[in-house]
Amino acid sequence: MTNSISIALQVFDHGRGLALPAYQSTGAAGADLVAALPEGAIVTLPPGGREMVPTGIAIALPLGYEAQVRPRSGLAARHGVTVLNSPGTVDADYRGEIRVILINLGAEPFKIQRGDRIAQLVVAPVTTAAFDVRETLDDTERGTGGFGSTGR
Repeated sequence: MTNSISIALQVFDHGRGLALPAYQSTGAAGADLVAALPEGAIVTLPPGGREMVPTGIAIALPLGYEAQVRPRSGLAARHGVTVLNSPGTVDADYRGEIRVILINLGAEPFKIQRGDRIAQLVVAPVTTAAFDVRETLDDTERGTGGFGSTGR
């Protein structure tokens, strides 16, 4: 069983005619986002280059939810292209265009065109925390052991 919520979505002029966020399989957690570049435009990411790519959409999430912009595994595996601030967070009160910061960690230039699937959007519930300041914290077996302290 899956949970479903309704999310209002606005399409900007430069996003008209493009695929809306879509799940590519029945069990997919992420809906694909596409590049809303001008028709015929190509953005080339050189190795090490980054670009903020428009999606042509904005969403209105219900309070208590966020949307995470995550990389597409195929782009990362085949080309070394990923989402730089992964996961990027879309807060429930944000109403601007969703843009994806892509970076090319691969060895070859990577071309992005209008309609290319560039990232995925995962909607998730949010838990907020009430931080309770203490002088000390309870002891654990791990203690203050940090990076690599629990083994390989």
